[in-house]
Amino acid sequence: MSAPTDDLGPAAVLASPVRRRLLDALSHATATRHDPTDPVGLTAADLAEHVGLHVTTVRFHLDQLVAAGLVEASFHRSGSAGRPRKLYAPVQGSLAEVDVAGEADALRLLSGLLAGVLADSSGGVAPTPLETGRRWALEHVQADPAARPASTPGQWLSKVGRMLDVLHEWGYTPEMSTSDGGRTARLVLKDCPFLALAVDNPAVVCGIHRGLITGSMEQFGEPDTEIGLEPFVGPTTCVAHVSTRTPFRDKTSATATKETA
Repeated sequence: MSAPTDDLGPAAVLASPVRRRLLDALSHATATRHDPTDPVGLTAADLAEHVGLHVTTVRFHLDQLVAAGLVEASFHRSGSAGRPRKLYAPVQGSLAEVDVAGEADALRLLSGLLAGVLADSSGGVAPTPLETGRRWALEHVQADPAARPASTPGQWLSKVGRMLDVLHEWGYTPEMSTSDGGRTARLVLKDCPFLALAVDNPAVVCGIHRGLITGSMEQFGEPDTEIGLEPFVGPTTCVAHVSTRTPFRDKTSATATKETA
């Protein structure tokens, strides 16, 4: 697995399109402030409404921007009552120190690696986009040799959570909901880092994503995972449905096991 995002420099942190949008929103708010006596910055809730993401997701990305020295946080109290507001603002001069050409280096490198794999003909047959994404996951996602297929919704969803961490590394900020008694996770994927490629070649990008999820779940002991993708349900939004085909242990057998233990 690669290093956590908070160990990376400003250029790598800004490889995420979500973090670039947050920084753009903060910079715009600072530049268009009408009253110079007003506190500088926006709250996480303000930014969540601006970019259309859950406030918890926005706070996660703001923490990365603060750790990279691109954003600073401060507390301001309005009047004498109530809790102070936590405001985020761009660090003065920080953007000038970021190599704009290098902001997307991580994504360009990854795109180059994927293109190289697709162009590589093993035995005269180039791997499919699905196999390309799966191969990346098998090579980069740490496997759990002792992992067995989940027998409860909690076990299954914990593995889906680990897979979400992999998607975070690729620059995604998935929003998850569950259905079918916890057997299916619905992932809303916004601001694809391969958006331009996806518009022209959705089958390629969706295939890579399907392989990435498939390979990651295999590494976590879930080889029997079913994945469905809905590309462009919105201008920059896709939806993935990740389900397990492995039966969960029913409550009757679980109770019987406890009684005989």
